[in-house]
Amino acid sequence: MFTHVTVGADDVEASRRFYDAALGALGVEPGQGPDPKGRYWWRTRLGAFAIGKPIDGEPACHANGGTIGFYAKDADAVQAFHDAGVAAGGRAIEDPPGERNGPFGPMILAYLRDPAGNKICALHRKSA
Repeated sequence: MFTHVTVGADDVEASRRFYDAALGALGVEPGQGPDPKGRYWWRTRLGAFAIGKPIDGEPACHANGGTIGFYAKDADAVQAFHDAGVAAGGRAIEDPPGERNGPFGPMILAYLRDPAGNKICALHRKSA
């Protein structure tokens, strides 16, 4: 459905370190960059994710009510994402990592705020 997602960060270097750790725990290679606009990119066969200072020159802000979910291959990857993200400057939010029942069946989730305040999660859908 999506080709890429980009979020703003005023401290791009702190966010780069955070995403290298958190996404690295999910098997994603370190971010590439900076590109000519100062962004760092993480790419997989599923899509791309980027961080950078807002192009309009205004301060970065996070979406109130927005969440970006990253694929995790299993429950261990969800926990590794959480642990690496917290160790790299993220903040644990909501319930502790673990199983939840949702409208699409059981899943394993872990939620964090990145250094810029963006809400993200790692998600593994359990087999039906």
